[in-house]
Amino acid sequence: MTLAIYPGTFDPMTLGHEDVVRRAYQLFGNVIVAVAEGHHKKTMFTLKERMDMAREAVKHYPSVRVESYSGLLRDFVVAQGGNAIVRGLRAVTDFDYEFQLAGMNRSLMPDVEAVFLTPSTRYQFISSTFVREIAMLSGEVDKFVSPYVAQELQRKVVERKAQES
Repeated sequence: MTLAIYPGTFDPMTLGHEDVVRRAYQLFGNVIVAVAEGHHKKTMFTLKERMDMAREAVKHYPSVRVESYSGLLRDFVVAQGGNAIVRGLRAVTDFDYEFQLAGMNRSLMPDVEAVFLTPSTRYQFISSTFVREIAMLSGEVDKFVSPYVAQELQRKVVERKAQES
């Protein structure tokens, strides 16, 4: 049985991420959404908040679970018994980085396949970075994230603005 790991920081989980989860679920059945601690990135949401958003997004898929990891993705994939790493590609610019990453992962995990999935056309331009920026500037993000994530973004924006005052 194939177990696919879909890693990312998911800060926040977008409709594009959800679409990639759906596609991975259809292909593999068993999927772990691996939420990275994000030690190399300054995240807007805590690890717990990002995991909660991911759990909400995948709750309709019985064999998709959400786990967190820190350190090397390799260690997490091996510990979970993963056979495939799923990565989403939005554009050519993503491909160059992801291709290099897949090469490194293949040298670390020769028995694990990298699988690239593209989200539906309507989600290809969405990025967590853009969504965070729009939210921080009081823009509408409803077209880019689920209602739960939109609510969490609004809460976080209010919280941050209160801290700045």
